[in-house]
Amino acid sequence: MNCPFAQNALLWLQGLKIEVLKQKSIGYILFLAIAVTILSGFAVFLLDANVHSFSDGVWFAWVTMTHVGYGDVVPTSFLGRALACVLILFGLAVLALLTATFSSILMGGLERDENQILEELRRLHERLDQLEARHLSENNPNQME
Repeated sequence: MNCPFAQNALLWLQGLKIEVLKQKSIGYILFLAIAVTILSGFAVFLLDANVHSFSDGVWFAWVTMTHVGYGDVVPTSFLGRALACVLILFGLAVLALLTATFSSILMGGLERDENQILEELRRLHERLDQLEARHLSENNPNQME
């Protein structure tokens, strides 16, 4: 691949993958989402006659939490609809947590890059000061006396 932009993008994505895998919170959030999906899917299966199987209940819970809302499985009882409202709010919370976690990961990378840039600027300033001092001592021999 001869495209420097693509190479840099791939390197950035590999670094991002490593940072994401280091974050334990993402695993916890996803585990919680899956557990709530299974438990609420089972609950809606038990509570609502319109949900005919456990897998339909889990499907309904997942679709509701992710805000896709296909409408192929719809609870008709009060408790089923109340559970759907809770799942909608839970889905919003999970999405917010994931967004915050990814933002934190991205900002951490920017902070590292910023520190590298500041260190390079410090080295350049030191080198510039050395060159100025050498230039002044070479061009002004009276200063030595």
